[in-house]
Amino acid sequence: MQYAECRAGRVFVLRIDDGEDILEVLRDFLIETGVSAAVIQIIGALRGGMMVTGPREPVLPPVPVREEIAGGSELLGFGTVYPGVQGPAIHLHAATGRGRETRTGCVRETARTYLVVEAIITELVGINAVRELDERTGVTLPVFREEKVL
Repeated sequence: MQYAECRAGRVFVLRIDDGEDILEVLRDFLIETGVSAAVIQIIGALRGGMMVTGPREPVLPPVPVREEIAGGSELLGFGTVYPGVQGPAIHLHAATGRGRETRTGCVRETARTYLVVEAIITELVGINAVRELDERTGVTLPVFREEKVL
């Protein structure tokens, strides 16, 4: 286990409108405001997108199960942001549901808003962290510089 101490900085509330890509809007916003580390909370609805809903088998490195989400689903999500190789690296997990069908997973590549998504971004200040590829797991993980290891 690793951990780092930080404090909450600025808090932003965003409205992401119908048809906009949630990940693209969040990434652009983070760059524009200079937020490098944050916690993201989202609520709203998803028109369509891609989600990883787990590994095919519990082995390292994992082979992801990718599922397309289509056709208007409710959305509830939580994520983190740390600097990555190509700018802000957003790790967003969400639950989507429509009728009796519910999926939970990691939102990847694209996530188009249906009607509206509200996002609350809480900046993390005083943390020295990056998201890097971990050779053992094959996954990009947060790495805390000046970390404390238990």
